[in-house]
Amino acid sequence: MLVTLCALITALTCVSGVTVVTQKPPVLSVRKGETATMDCNLGTVTDEAACWYKQIPGGVPQFVVSFYHSDSSPYYGSGFSSPKFTSTHQSTTDYRLIIKNVEEGDSAVYYCETWDDSAKEDVSQ
Repeated sequence: MLVTLCALITALTCVSGVTVVTQKPPVLSVRKGETATMDCNLGTVTDEAACWYKQIPGGVPQFVVSFYHSDSSPYYGSGFSSPKFTSTHQSTTDYRLIIKNVEEGDSAVYYCETWDDSAKEDVSQ
């Protein structure tokens, strides 16, 4: 059975026109029991955490996990925990959401968000 995990396709640009948060892949299909990975690039933001949210169509976004590159472990939202959900980083701007042992209930739109201190606003993908 395939479970489709979606990422928003359009990048959001701040008013400053500098910060662009991008996510890959735009759509991800995995089989039940497999591991899903989604990547987020924070653009010019280098000193903030990446926060991941899950949104089921018609529902409100749920905070899943946030991770800051210099922290030893992620911070989890209510109802989400390791080892099922985790976040890692490859650099100060590149983060990854990992969902292990995927099941039907994981099918949703996932998006990442960060804070752009120079623009004083949230940016998300």
